[in-house]
Amino acid sequence: MQTKTKISKFQSIKGFYDILPEATPLWFKLEDTARRVLGQYGYKNIRMPLVESTDLFVRSVGEHTDIVEKEMYAWEDALNGDKLTLRPEGTAGCVRAVVESNLTYNGPVRLWYSGAMFRHENVQKGRQRQFHQIGVEAFGFDSPQVDAEQIVLLARLWRELGIADVELQINSIGDAHERLEYRKVLIAYFEQHADLLDEDAKRRLHTNPLRILDTKNPRMQAMCEAAPKLIDSLGDETRAHFDGLCKLLDAAGVAYIVNARLVRGLDYYNRTVFEWVTTKLGAQGTIAGGGRYDALVERLGGDATPACGFGIGLERVFLLMQEYGVTADDAPDVYLVNVGEQAEQVAFSIAEQLRNADIQVILHAGGGSFKSQMKKADRSQAKFALIIGDDEVANKQVTLKPMLATVKGEQQQCSIEQAIENLTAALA
Repeated sequence: MQTKTKISKFQSIKGFYDILPEATPLWFKLEDTARRVLGQYGYKNIRMPLVESTDLFVRSVGEHTDIVEKEMYAWEDALNGDKLTLRPEGTAGCVRAVVESNLTYNGPVRLWYSGAMFRHENVQKGRQRQFHQIGVEAFGFDSPQVDAEQIVLLARLWRELGIADVELQINSIGDAHERLEYRKVLIAYFEQHADLLDEDAKRRLHTNPLRILDTKNPRMQAMCEAAPKLIDSLGDETRAHFDGLCKLLDAAGVAYIVNARLVRGLDYYNRTVFEWVTTKLGAQGTIAGGGRYDALVERLGGDATPACGFGIGLERVFLLMQEYGVTADDAPDVYLVNVGEQAEQVAFSIAEQLRNADIQVILHAGGGSFKSQMKKADRSQAKFALIIGDDEVANKQVTLKPMLATVKGEQQQCSIEQAIENLTAALA
């Protein structure tokens, strides 16, 4: 007798995970709440490709950033030699779309997008290689009002999602000429403390010294804390912009901490940078971050256009919602029990009648006893069971049974029309 060879199973790639049905109701709640809040502030949805030219990210994010140096999924297309990359972040692609389609031709625009991003990260809680973001971008506004608007929008979103105890950190990293002068001062300072620099800091010293300030190395913390602060070297215009932001946040009642070491990891930022952080997710505590990037549109071939934006890490927000006990479900309104040959035929059309009345229905399929079907109705967490047997078919009636303690009413026999009327009233 020949032994059948067992076929091996496939597994998902490390850092690329399924989102299973039991998790999707909470994801829907997160996404739906975000869409609603973004609509309240006048942001319009835009959808960009997952794949862009590699050079787009090199030119925008920065050649000497972690993303470009070691995290991008980049390759050369075997068919035509194009150098392509799975998007590691959304701002560059959004700016490309704005420039390509001349979206600011008629004035400033507010945009948002959502979807998967890809970075070859060290996988841990709150850090994946395929992750999801909502990105928000405003083009054509140079006032700190838009910086403040985006921060206040996020404060509203946290409230709507039931998230508390997230801390807002803000800073100003000035304009390019101010950072250039500060860069010289910072390099000189770090060179005086070269014995404390780790290998990563030494590598960054003459390419991206501001990122050294954001080190997580405990041996370097005190030295970085004592480093000269860029915010103390701002010119009058950039200082006034930052002061204007602080006044608007104060007026809105949004608490914040000025973190002089906050620089963000992408080269395109200038002036305002900000992060919302939590202590409940371990090392991956930043759930949203962004800032102003006034030179990026011009750098990518457009006209000089001030801009400001942020990204929300959805996996981290999802974990935080779970930490705070936020729940959601997608239980149906009705589980349609049908026992008997005639009942099976009638139940199919009755299910469509219920759906026409905007009632969510699970139609039991596959037969089975009344008892087994009622057990499945109970497990479905449906608010009502609608029961049809051959006797009900003969009498042109159905049985409507409340299934949850929170649902008022008694079991009753009635016509399908009356059942729909009763359900509509109960579910309103």
